[in-house]
Amino acid sequence: MDRLGVLSAFGHPNKHSSQFRNPFGGRPWMEQHGAAAAAPGAKGLKGIVAGGITGGIEICITFPTEYVKTQLQLDEKGATKQYNGIMDCVKKTVKTNGVLGLYRGLSVLLYGSIPKSAVRFGAFESLKGRLQEPNGQLSTSGKLLAGLGAGVAEAILAVTPMETVKVKFINDQRSATPKYKGFFHGVGMIVRQEGLSGVYKGLTATILKQGSNQAIRFYVMETLKDVYKGDDPSKPVPKMVVGAFGAVAGAASVFGNTPIDVVKTRMQGLEAAKYKNTADCALQIWKNEGPMAFYKGTVPRLSRVCLDVAITFMIYDSFMDLFNKFWR
Repeated sequence: MDRLGVLSAFGHPNKHSSQFRNPFGGRPWMEQHGAAAAAPGAKGLKGIVAGGITGGIEICITFPTEYVKTQLQLDEKGATKQYNGIMDCVKKTVKTNGVLGLYRGLSVLLYGSIPKSAVRFGAFESLKGRLQEPNGQLSTSGKLLAGLGAGVAEAILAVTPMETVKVKFINDQRSATPKYKGFFHGVGMIVRQEGLSGVYKGLTATILKQGSNQAIRFYVMETLKDVYKGDDPSKPVPKMVVGAFGAVAGAASVFGNTPIDVVKTRMQGLEAAKYKNTADCALQIWKNEGPMAFYKGTVPRLSRVCLDVAITFMIYDSFMDLFNKFWR
């Protein structure tokens, strides 16, 4: 059979031919970029590894501001109030426990930050690969959905148990006789006294917080990158520009969900038993402390999150660029 006969038998390789069947139809990441290189599973795995490394580095840099933010959110009005602002909290902590007191609970976040970041970025890359349009871009809803999915995944698999233990550790230090002697000792005590549910306090609030957090952050980041690239999707974004975009994305998420963060922190504290559920916690804060209580810790959280998100995206993008050179 000559060449024309072969083409007739299998269909002429013309995308407009009625007989032609694109073997990658319905899989735009394969059609546009090659099956192995851009499949959602491969991108998700790279996201998991790069995200895990990023999480470990980032938390070591930003933890003191997280510590101060949590202390201020746990500080209630009345006779039990201990701090008169950010600097007062820092001074009293250093005076009582030394500089290392600002790193109390770091081990908890370090153990949790690596899997949290790995789950977040792995889920985002995987969802992004599945939600991309044929031109390789994400629509507005796609950016929000991919970010939301990443936030929900990390809330369930990593953030809730990690944050519950962290808040209990920091809250424990506020008492006259701290009872937790270390990470494993503290977790053991919590599980023995409260069961596994003891490390899943505030799950609903955490899902709301992380889901909205990542939906906002990834949407802002991806949108700003698209604006910077203009009509050239392959145009590289300098790391300092990525950092600036990350700071903007972080600020947007802080103003968008600090009230949820305050409720989540109260639900995970040592006095969480006095609240019936997430809604009851929010209602009691509103009635007893007023609406501004929902924005406690905004300033330290704003500084921490902007720095955190800027550093995170810079480190993450750097590792993804490195992986893309040899990991296909």
